[in-house]
Amino acid sequence: MTVQIRRLDAARAGEVLTLQRAAYVSEARLYHDPELPPLVQPLDELRAELERPDVIALGAWEEGRLVGSVRLRIDGAVAHLGRLVVAPDRQGRGIGSSLLSACERMLPPSVGEIRLFTGSRSAGNIRLYERFGYVRQYETPAGTYDLVHLTKRLTV
Repeated sequence: MTVQIRRLDAARAGEVLTLQRAAYVSEARLYHDPELPPLVQPLDELRAELERPDVIALGAWEEGRLVGSVRLRIDGAVAHLGRLVVAPDRQGRGIGSSLLSACERMLPPSVGEIRLFTGSRSAGNIRLYERFGYVRQYETPAGTYDLVHLTKRLTV
């Protein structure tokens, strides 16, 4: 199936939230934490996030179904990447990679660095980011696990 990457807007907030919650269930199990922020984010908060002028939200569609999404928040020369999710039944098919590639194409020319974090137990996520050129910077404690902070410097 062909995946189409397009911008998301606030009208898709309900779809994005449903996808986000489905995708983070495995993370909640891995971290023994059903209260991970993506699982408990209210719809109003997500809708407001998608309406922000400094946020670029992208969705991946297969035959009209939203199967992946990601958000970037632009802060000057830095983009903060977050909530990269793929529907559980579509994982491992390159959708996350397609979204990561699309993120870089969508950034304003002034952005020279992308930052993100993921849980230390999320080995697959870390491998994906490192494969795309993200480099580990440091770790911060988050309860019973650590968050791994990664950065990718872009050529401008």
